Amino acid sequence: MATLNDLKPRFQARLRPMTARLARAGVTANQVTVAALLLSILGGVLVAAAPAARWPLLLYPPLLFLRMALNAIDGMLAREHGQASRLGALLNELGDVIADAALLLPLALVPGMPGALLVLLAFVAALVEFAGLLGPAVGGSRRYDGPFGKSDRAFFLGSLALILAIFPRPGWGVDALLLAALALGLATVWRRLAAALREGGA
Repeated sequence: MATLNDLKPRFQARLRPMTARLARAGVTANQVTVAALLLSILGGVLVAAAPAARWPLLLYPPLLFLRMALNAIDGMLAREHGQASRLGALLNELGDVIADAALLLPLALVPGMPGALLVLLAFVAALVEFAGLLGPAVGGSRRYDGPFGKSDRAFFLGSLALILAIFPRPGWGVDALLLAALALGLATVWRRLAAALREGGA
């Protein structure tokens, strides 16, 4: 199933010259990973501090784009510049889960937002990444199957924040979007686990 992750090679190609400059400047993959995480936490803190304001929500789309760029850069620094490490692998996987929660959960404070659905979506997002990590446990590889992988969630979250900023009175439409995201997340968990089992069995 096609996802935004399919565009990753092109995205990385655009960022490769910048990545090389960062490597020559002594910037490490782990530093970039931590910067991406702190950026996500900052975005969530701004929303939590002013949940009725629109401007923190308007920061989500560019912030999420920057986060995805940093995620691509840290991966290239690790693979292409000899910076891969066990600590980096832990930071990368844990950072994705924390970053998603840091951006999703504060939206529950926005007036009119269904807090229970947002908490459930944060849980499902973590479950998606956990399902991807289970591949090696059954003899397969780390799974990145969609339709609701990291890049797709970032696009959804940025779009949701933009909708909330433009339409400050969320109604049933936002509930429907969150329910659709939950369905896509659960479908992704199923696809990753099924693919891991097939791969491990083969």
